[in-house]
Amino acid sequence: MTEKPPAHDAARVTARKGSLRNTALAVAWSFLGIRRRADYARDTAQLNPIHVVVAGIVGAAVFVLVLVLLVRWVVASGVAT
Repeated sequence: MTEKPPAHDAARVTARKGSLRNTALAVAWSFLGIRRRADYARDTAQLNPIHVVVAGIVGAAVFVLVLVLLVRWVVASGVAT
């Protein structure tokens, strides 16, 4: 049976103060699937996991919105017919 990590470990992880820029860059690189091992290790040590999840959801929403707008523009321009 696995034991839960102590509560102070969870508090320590979520108390990380990674910058918005570093979080956005880490999420952008992960969307591309290109990341050096050293950068990944640095990100896991510095970035707040909650911020990474929120940035990932926002990034996915923006990506889908851009795709929808692109398709609507192509269809409206008549190029698709």
